[in-house]
Amino acid sequence: MTHLPDASDDPMRLLAVRDTPLSLDEVYAAVGDDAAGGTALFVGTVRDHDGGRPVASLAYSAHPGAEAELRRVAEKVAADFPVRAVAAVHRTGHLAVGDVAVIAAVSCPHRAEAFAACARLVDDLKHEVPIWKRQIFVDGDEEWVGAC
Repeated sequence: MTHLPDASDDPMRLLAVRDTPLSLDEVYAAVGDDAAGGTALFVGTVRDHDGGRPVASLAYSAHPGAEAELRRVAEKVAADFPVRAVAAVHRTGHLAVGDVAVIAAVSCPHRAEAFAACARLVDDLKHEVPIWKRQIFVDGDEEWVGAC
């Protein structure tokens, strides 16, 4: 599905924090735009190790205001880059190794802008949106990690 925006369109197409599995197709479709020559996507998954220790799973939790902060971060990216559309979704709850934890996508007129905007979106989401993760290691130890 391609979106043909008009001048009044909001580039914020999909911003959510969910406790259900994320869809790459949904995020990609959300940023479809005929004026965009480049779309950059990032998919973050749960890896099987951290700091040299084997990870069994993760548990994400979010502040009730996390979606509002996600919107603020995405709006700042859209203000700093020639963004046509932005989408970002983050999981909460228990995730196994290999599960998708976050998907972000940005479409822009050109590829370099899309790559830069998507990288900034993911970095800012990780550092500014109040989502936390608890790593559960194979040996049973647990560790809380700040914003993810």
